[in-house]
Amino acid sequence: MSISTERPWSDPSLPAAERAGLLLAAMTLEEKVAQLGSRWAGNDMADQELPEDETINVAPMEDVFATGGSLSLEDASRNGLGHLTRVWGSYPQSVEQGVAEVIRQHEVVLKGSRLGVPAIVHEECLTGFTTYGATVYPASIAWGATFDPGLVERMAAAIGRDMAAAGVHQGLSPVLDVVRDYRWGRVEETMGEDPYLVAILGSAYVRGLQSAGVLATLKHFAGYSASRAGRNHGPVSMGRRELLDIILPTFETAIATAGAGSVMSSYADLDGLPAGADPWLFSDVLRDDWGFEGTVVSDYWAVPFLASMHHVAADDADAGALALTAGTDVELPDTIGYAGLVAKVRAGEIPEDLIDRAARRVLQQKAELGLLDSDWTPQSSVSDKPVDLNSEQNRAVGAELAEKSIVLLDAGTALPLTNLTKVAVVGPCADDPRTLMGCYAFPNHVLPRYPERGLGITIPSPLDALRNELSGVEYARGCAVTGDDRSGFEQAVALAQDCEVVVAFVGDLSGLFGHGTSGEGCDAEDLGLPGVQGELVDALLDTGKPVVLVVVSGRPYALGAYADRLAGLVQAFIPGQEGAAAIAGVLSGRIVPSGKLPVQIPRHVGGQPGTYLQPALGSVESAGISGLETRPLYPFGYGASYTSFAVGDLRLSASEIGSDGEFTATVRVENTGDRAGDEVVQLYLRDLVARVARPLKLLTGFARVSLEPGQAADVTFRVHADRTAYTGPDLRRIVEPGEFDVMVGTSALDLPCRAMLRMTGDVRVVGHDRVLTTPVTISADPGGG
Repeated sequence: MSISTERPWSDPSLPAAERAGLLLAAMTLEEKVAQLGSRWAGNDMADQELPEDETINVAPMEDVFATGGSLSLEDASRNGLGHLTRVWGSYPQSVEQGVAEVIRQHEVVLKGSRLGVPAIVHEECLTGFTTYGATVYPASIAWGATFDPGLVERMAAAIGRDMAAAGVHQGLSPVLDVVRDYRWGRVEETMGEDPYLVAILGSAYVRGLQSAGVLATLKHFAGYSASRAGRNHGPVSMGRRELLDIILPTFETAIATAGAGSVMSSYADLDGLPAGADPWLFSDVLRDDWGFEGTVVSDYWAVPFLASMHHVAADDADAGALALTAGTDVELPDTIGYAGLVAKVRAGEIPEDLIDRAARRVLQQKAELGLLDSDWTPQSSVSDKPVDLNSEQNRAVGAELAEKSIVLLDAGTALPLTNLTKVAVVGPCADDPRTLMGCYAFPNHVLPRYPERGLGITIPSPLDALRNELSGVEYARGCAVTGDDRSGFEQAVALAQDCEVVVAFVGDLSGLFGHGTSGEGCDAEDLGLPGVQGELVDALLDTGKPVVLVVVSGRPYALGAYADRLAGLVQAFIPGQEGAAAIAGVLSGRIVPSGKLPVQIPRHVGGQPGTYLQPALGSVESAGISGLETRPLYPFGYGASYTSFAVGDLRLSASEIGSDGEFTATVRVENTGDRAGDEVVQLYLRDLVARVARPLKLLTGFARVSLEPGQAADVTFRVHADRTAYTGPDLRRIVEPGEFDVMVGTSALDLPCRAMLRMTGDVRVVGHDRVLTTPVTISADPGGG
């Protein structure tokens, strides 16, 4: 391979940083700025309104987001281009058409610019590659319910392989926001309410995606999930300590342990300062403290939002200067604010060094991706073999994820369903496959604008799956997911009265910006079931027939009004295209359920917040101080099974360690039932006396253990003193000597194994080099009894 002396940056034998520097030196100011922009050539979100919905009436999409770049791709890339936005994910197209469009857009960028630097192609991949005909995996909240980082990594690797074969370089996932308010529509996009669970699963996703050569993008940095009243884009009233101890560690862990390549800014403001305009977040913390060397990209239109929404900039150009100065390297999905950067530099309003700083990062990433290599071509960027985006292997991983995510809350008197001749299946989530998918799944994200294209893949409904599992299944819808139409109640009640058991499917239909009950911009006023679904459940219960309630949702709903009257209760967090068979398998008993709650199930529709991470005055220990009930209906980490487990015999390697030492905690877990199954063993710590009010318990380690009947295993957690670190009164993170409760069990409220640990020595100030994870080893007996 010959390397042109005129283009030394195309030599792959040189370090990526050196290549980036050589290319940067050859660029004009206009060419450098072009590397910081993007173009969404296929965006039709504002060109078509969604079909009229029978119950939902919201503003058209163009009223929610700016349409962005009006330039043609040719004009937008005259000086080059940083990113090509969603070539695959904007409208339905075949694999052949998608490949051709990737090549076409690349050729436009290459032919129209002086230096011919390829653009990075990015796509959404939150529930799989967001494109027509691709596998739809369970939503992130379902990954949380698996407590299985290895499985999440396998899923992400499968997603990455498909994207890489399609010529995609960067995926806009995972979401590392920690749930703070269940009413927030994007709960479904998170992995739960505990920072350690989110950190471990999110890091696994990053490793999987990047193993295929696709950059992962951590989002949304930072605080987005803690908006007031759970309102999308709402202001965030959060102190620096909560941000440092609850929100930021998920991002820090994914960078430190998985080498995440990119970070996306949040839309929200933190105490009045928009995240995208905050140099403390993107320079002091992300770069200086954590040593992050990748790129920061804006969330879509977050740069012009600094002017149009936050009003901290006078216009788009000022917004661009503000975002660049704070540390945003690339503006997505179109170049709007950054279009004014050249003029800002020429006028002396911002130094060219800031342009160079961002452009160097982008170019280094392009070198690392192979885009600067002399033999790179648009044709070589895509697979030369047929690409199956919904392969049997993909579906198998999706099915395993779905099965491990289903949470049995209560088997009651009816589960599993056996020896039945007539089963009434009722509810709006029973016969609509769309309720199994998240808002970033292509069938819910894009295809509502193309109703003639169907779902793009075959997705059985829960009703279909139950008919495959059971005999005598009959169906009545009862009501829609939303709205106040009760005309179907009579038929549903009549069917219930004529059957042995009723299986009621209620919950969510994910969508965007009000076109759904869960998803981005689909926030809830309270935690009651949407529409009249709660009334339908009451009507079914009033028949006196056994009712099994299956909640298919992206957030937890308050179920206290029904729990004591149900004959069984199952929570299915948006389980994806293979989710129907997983739900049916749990209901029939074919599958032994093993999912655990990544968020709590509340008793009452109000009473925010409901997460388990509470200090004493926010917990059940404060009974009598307030008349509000704080105990959840089902706690974080909870999940029942069709077999039984015993966890006991807690052994600490030491009862006292130094403030820079470590200890191990070992417990014995045994399958005491008559079926093989999985248990998730969870370790929590409580700091008995701290300088600030701390949560009464924090998940510090967990392990999913598979056991045959009668089989036992020792689970050993290796806990470094750094895992007790917290942010003190002076906002420095410290490890403080004292006494700690070590608690092990199977949920945040079922912790039968307890021991006391004393930590001695000096207070230690710790930073990014501290121990962030708790390694676990499992030593299982050879077999069951």
